[in-house]
Amino acid sequence: MSMTDSELRFAKRAIRRKKLFLVLSITSVIVGLSLALLYAWQSATQPGFAPGIHFVLVLLILLMARQNLRQYYYAKILEKLMG
Repeated sequence: MSMTDSELRFAKRAIRRKKLFLVLSITSVIVGLSLALLYAWQSATQPGFAPGIHFVLVLLILLMARQNLRQYYYAKILEKLMG
C-alpha cells in the first residue's frame, strides 16, 4: 500500500516536529506540576481559595502533555517505517 503525496508530506512534517513534541510534553509536565504545587499551597494557606477550577486547568495541561508525548511516539514510529 502506497501513500499519497499529502500523506507523505504529513508524515515528513510530523517526523520533523518529533523533537518539538517531546519538548512540549516535558514543558507541559513541568508547568502542570508547578501549578499543582502552587494551587495546593494556596489551598492550604488561603481559607477562601477554591481549588476546583484551578485543578481542572492542571488536569488539562497534563492531558496536553500526554497527547504531545503520544505524537512524539507516533513520529518516532513513522520515522522508522519511512526509513
